[in-house]
Amino acid sequence: MTEPTLVLVPCFSGAPWDIEQLTPLAAHPMRTMRLPEAVADMETYADAAAAVVADLKEFVLIGDSFGAIIALALAVRRPRGLKGLVLSGGFAANPISSPVLKTAMRAMGRMRGTLYRQVALRAHAHNLASPHDHEGQIPWSKADSRNLFLDNTPAESFGARAIAALNADYTDRLEQVAVPTLILTPAHDVLIGEAAATVLREGIPDAREVILERTGHMFRFSHPHTYANAIAEFLRDEQISSRAPMNRGSLLHDI
Repeated sequence: MTEPTLVLVPCFSGAPWDIEQLTPLAAHPMRTMRLPEAVADMETYADAAAAVVADLKEFVLIGDSFGAIIALALAVRRPRGLKGLVLSGGFAANPISSPVLKTAMRAMGRMRGTLYRQVALRAHAHNLASPHDHEGQIPWSKADSRNLFLDNTPAESFGARAIAALNADYTDRLEQVAVPTLILTPAHDVLIGEAAATVLREGIPDAREVILERTGHMFRFSHPHTYANAIAEFLRDEQISSRAPMNRGSLLHDI
């Protein structure tokens, strides 16, 4: 059985995934990318992802948070070779309905310099946090989230991606997804909310949702083994892969 390449699409920070942390998926071919900078249009991000998979005969798109929207934007195009889709912590259309919150997001996106580092990123880290972040294989904190953005995300890119997310809407195209789809949902997610997963689950044909208990929006970082194991089980159950998850030991015990 041919093993498709797992293509890991980054979150809002734009940073490539840390593949070494995904122990249960270690037997699979994987590749990731860095998001283009200062891009305010979701279709342009989808173009960048399409370029990453252009040489692959078979692949699975795995998008986390902002990356889930990018993966969805590419999946509705039905690219040749796409065998599966995993969306975690994402949405089909901007889930923020409050005009006040939308205005706040746009204001944060315009912040630069000290305001960006001390106000926008601290507020964003607060919105990303959950009470379960410290319980995972790699305990996570608000400071870790802020540092992720400080290290990887210029203010211009933060602002541009906020615009792209606020304007994205693939609700009317969900039925165009033609591959097995896993919607991976954290149990606690103030930033996105549970309704977003419901829209995806009901709109994508034959999609399945798995809720990971005692996890938050940053579960790819705080619970990488739990997260990856759910994906490995999905790949095997849908006969996208014949490879069983690796033993729970090894890499994560060495971190």
